[in-house]
Amino acid sequence: VMRRNPFGMDICCRKGSRSPLQELYNPTQVSLSNTAILHQIRRDQVTDTCRANSVSSRKRRVLTPNDLKHLVVDEDHEMIYCYVPKVACTNWKRVMMVLTGRGKYSDPMEIPANEAHVSSNLKTLNQYSIPEINHRLKNYMKFLFVREPFERLVSAYRNKFTQKYNTSFHKRYGTKIVRRQRKNATQEALRKGDDVKFEEFVAYLIDPHTQREEPFNEHWQTVFSLCHPCHIHYDLIGKYETLEEDSNYILQLAGVGNYLKFPTYAKSTRTTDEMTTEFFQNISSEHQTQLYEVYKLDFLMFNYSVPSYLKLE
Repeated sequence: VMRRNPFGMDICCRKGSRSPLQELYNPTQVSLSNTAILHQIRRDQVTDTCRANSVSSRKRRVLTPNDLKHLVVDEDHEMIYCYVPKVACTNWKRVMMVLTGRGKYSDPMEIPANEAHVSSNLKTLNQYSIPEINHRLKNYMKFLFVREPFERLVSAYRNKFTQKYNTSFHKRYGTKIVRRQRKNATQEALRKGDDVKFEEFVAYLIDPHTQREEPFNEHWQTVFSLCHPCHIHYDLIGKYETLEEDSNYILQLAGVGNYLKFPTYAKSTRTTDEMTTEFFQNISSEHQTQLYEVYKLDFLMFNYSVPSYLKLE
């Protein structure tokens, strides 16, 4: 299948050319090999953490199709992307739509954000048969993007609980959080759930009842549970802190770096480290310690140090 891109170059479905996986592990360009070393260090960190926490040796859990619903497949470029909400996943989904759209889209930023989240616009790994899944996990380049866990958590809280338009989240989670965590809640708060405080959100996350009742929502679920890095070997681990470089490196490996760049724009509302520090000021050290335990594997696995603002017990 040949298809034309707007820049007049033919993008071919890679047959005969080197796959991203080959290009990653045996780079033909020097510029690619320096970056390859950095990603090797990141991969080793994940492997070591899985081993140290005996996650992989504990009776190897068989992944179910449900475990694979975050893994987006690009057949043409032989890549699999595990998306993590609040880590540039809207833009990465847009890029995946350009890569898999067979010429339907050329500019990621022309795709409306809500379009990017329509599940039928991208194919996920759980839609394949078991042999097809195994073949792709073995032969395709797999990547994900991570972010400092508490910064990601504050970002999720701000987006889902402080924005008036997120009424579905207020109804589904806000009302539950208020009912459980707020003494003497007003009838209105119990009905609307649109004024959840960060302290209440944290109390809800560390409540054993929450953990038993249902899996965390994907916006605050750990990367460990969303992408299963101890069971799936990721070839590349991109970081939110180096989003542009890591993303364009992946596009280079896929052989599309000449005409497709990762969209960058400075969001003034972005959750920062300073902001995260402020949010944690009202959290008791006991709750901070319990919350750190919930996200500890993400901190260790992706090499994020314990934040200096934490008062751990």
